[in-house]
Amino acid sequence: MAAMKLNRWAVAAAAVVVLAGQALAQSLPTQQSTPVEPSAPVRRIVVSLADRKLALVEDGQVKKVYTVAVGKPSTPSPVGTFTIERRVANPTYHHDGKTVLPGPHNPVGTRWMGLSIRGYGIHGTNEPKSIGKAASHGCIRMAKADLEEFYALVSVGDTVELVGERNEETAQLFGDGQNPAAPQTAQPMQTATATPDATPVQSSELAATIDPNTEAKAPPAPSAEAVEVASR
Repeated sequence: MAAMKLNRWAVAAAAVVVLAGQALAQSLPTQQSTPVEPSAPVRRIVVSLADRKLALVEDGQVKKVYTVAVGKPSTPSPVGTFTIERRVANPTYHHDGKTVLPGPHNPVGTRWMGLSIRGYGIHGTNEPKSIGKAASHGCIRMAKADLEEFYALVSVGDTVELVGERNEETAQLFGDGQNPAAPQTAQPMQTATATPDATPVQSSELAATIDPNTEAKAPPAPSAEAVEVASR
């Protein structure tokens, strides 16, 4: 009889412990794990002026390679390491008192990525036959489809390396000037830093400015003024 009473007390005591534990667990704040934000990719844009090619390198791997136009001998592109400072969609072009609204005759095309060297940038062109040639006033020109794809892949702050002479990295990216490089999508690359030119060249594009009010806006609706300016 005494043993039965002890068993009953033991069961009751165990039940009290279980209930107390449940109450304590309910009273404690629930800890929620904080989601880990993925780190932003590290992007480098490598332009070989000798090869007239541009490579987008992301986290050490080649993402895209494009053919571009570079500065002609009389107005060469500057050599050095810069950054993208501005991104403007459908820019309005100003130069020497001339204004060109967004449209097929805009000298910088549909996108402008201004560099940290004043007046120079990566942009489109109204002379598509110049792509692949040394033909610009110092900026880097891209074909329209390539430009708009590239614009969506880069951000303000990305590094841009303008390389004047072929080196080991540009040979790996683009070939040695005689033999093209192998397909490079998602291939790891070694980092190389271009040395800034102590005497950046002057360019007629240096004086060109981009209207900040056109940032991220669609082209204006056609009007008599816009058509007149675009058709000159």
